[in-house]
Amino acid sequence: MANCIKSKPDSILFFGDSITELGVKPNGYVTLIRSELNSQFPKRNIEIIGAGISGQKVPDLEARLNSDVLSKQPDIVAIYIGINDVWRSILPGHTGTSAEDFEAGLHRIIKQLKAINADVVLCRPSIIGEKNDNSNPLDQQLDQYTEISRNVASEENLMLIDLRREFKSYLSINNSANAEKGILTYDGVYLSDRGNKFVADVMLKQLINIIR
Repeated sequence: MANCIKSKPDSILFFGDSITELGVKPNGYVTLIRSELNSQFPKRNIEIIGAGISGQKVPDLEARLNSDVLSKQPDIVAIYIGINDVWRSILPGHTGTSAEDFEAGLHRIIKQLKAINADVVLCRPSIIGEKNDNSNPLDQQLDQYTEISRNVASEENLMLIDLRREFKSYLSINNSANAEKGILTYDGVYLSDRGNKFVADVMLKQLINIIR
């Protein structure tokens, strides 16, 4: 389901963690999306904003929502979050985010974005490990959180970009050795150049339809 997207947005903001922070680099997914949209819509002057910070979780996004997003008054906000909410639950010296806080935080963020008439696109978290037989250590927990994202998108009437499904589908075909990394990521989480291109392509399929 999708909320009422503006027909001709002037700005799209990508809100997330280190994957989005790195996405503004020359081969990053944010940069690739900017290049493609500028190529397809050269007269539109669509502003593409990357607002990612390494290590962040849903509570961190909520804490900086006003300064990094609301103050910029974007037309569309694409939220790509959830990896650290799960992954950091097993990293020494870190804490994850409970399922309840993850869901409630997403709802609060979306409510504030809707209050400024921004249209919201929610991305399901992708992968923590590239094994395609559901044997990555955090697959079960990540599936739980990605399902929360799906439910939030449905309840809030948002467009959902199902990165989890797209990654798993790609890896089922292209990871015959069942490797834990090296297909779309260089360590099981952080996107390689191929991974950034993959994310950009998946997002563009829906974003282009939004802004025509």
